[in-house]
Amino acid sequence: MSTKKKGNNFKLLSLFLFLGTCVGDYGIGVGIGEGGVWVGGGGSGGGGNPNSDPGSAPKQQTNPAYSALQSWKTAIAEDPSGVLKTWVGEDVCSYKGIFCSGSSVTAIDLNKANLKGTIVKDLSLLSDLTILHLNSNRFSGQLPDSLRALSSLQELDLSNNRFSGSFPQVVLYIPNLVYLDLRFNGFTGSIPESLFNKQLDAILLNNNGFTGEIPENLGSSSASLVNLANNKLSGEIPTSFGISGSKLKEVLFLNNQLTGCIPESVGLFSDIEVLDVSFNSLMGHVPDTISCLSEIEVLNLGHNKFSGDLPDLVCSLRNLLNLTVAYNFFSGFSSECSRISFGFDFAGNCIPGKGYQRPQPDCSVIPGGSLSCLRIPAQPLTCAAILGLKATSSSP
Repeated sequence: MSTKKKGNNFKLLSLFLFLGTCVGDYGIGVGIGEGGVWVGGGGSGGGGNPNSDPGSAPKQQTNPAYSALQSWKTAIAEDPSGVLKTWVGEDVCSYKGIFCSGSSVTAIDLNKANLKGTIVKDLSLLSDLTILHLNSNRFSGQLPDSLRALSSLQELDLSNNRFSGSFPQVVLYIPNLVYLDLRFNGFTGSIPESLFNKQLDAILLNNNGFTGEIPENLGSSSASLVNLANNKLSGEIPTSFGISGSKLKEVLFLNNQLTGCIPESVGLFSDIEVLDVSFNSLMGHVPDTISCLSEIEVLNLGHNKFSGDLPDLVCSLRNLLNLTVAYNFFSGFSSECSRISFGFDFAGNCIPGKGYQRPQPDCSVIPGGSLSCLRIPAQPLTCAAILGLKATSSSP
């Protein structure tokens, strides 16, 4: 290039630099190449260095966790505690209620935040999430089907919210879930049988509007805690209750619409500590096999229609701390029960000579008096046989 041509190019460059200071925020790119001076605008139609590779500019990667949580933030209509004010910027690990391992979101704990909103499908982007605790909020609607992609999720607590509709089938497909809490919502319809085939440790469905019968395979559940209280479940307690060698420690069926007998197989629950079937319409005698429940601490049979004598062996259970048989139609109990030193409530029955019993006219017709329940007299040998059956049924 000649000296004269170089001088002209520098004059042009000086001119464009001067113009660049006059156009404000609209950027102008300038440079000197073999073809002279090039100019590029910063606007939407601007070019750039014609000799540069248009694909060479680095692309900004979006943080999936940031996208998921910001999407959820927009679906929350009310935040009276100001929790979401901290949900700003891409450092999601600094958000209130969000917990990380390294840079991965592994837990969300927004219990008692009083948030009002819905659950968005984008939460499925949190692939490392193991805990999702949302109890005591005002979330409503249904759970998005995309949540089945949360393959690391182990604990799901949605209790005390405003969810509705049928049982959320998506939870059946979350592969590693071990703790499910749907208490105090507005779920309705039947409880799916496949729920009790999952390897869950706790199943909490109480205080909803579930209807229909208790699934027959309940006793084969791996759970140690099953709470179905305060629903509208009807029919009988499954006859297979306990036969599969369950590890259940707490079973709560109270305040439903259950009828029929307590099955004799209840004696197979040798590990059970709490059994509450109160406030139903169960009838007949109390099975003697209850005396095989050597670990039971709380037994509540109150507010049903049981009749006959309370079995002696029930009152001699060594770990029993509370026995409630109030408001049934029991006609008596033995001296063994009279010696009970722990909590024993037998009010509202038909036991002669005892206080706080039903008026005699109420005891003249026993509800379900013609109901015939299978009866297996329970002696120590019977309990040993039951335990042997349990060990056989639970072996691989």
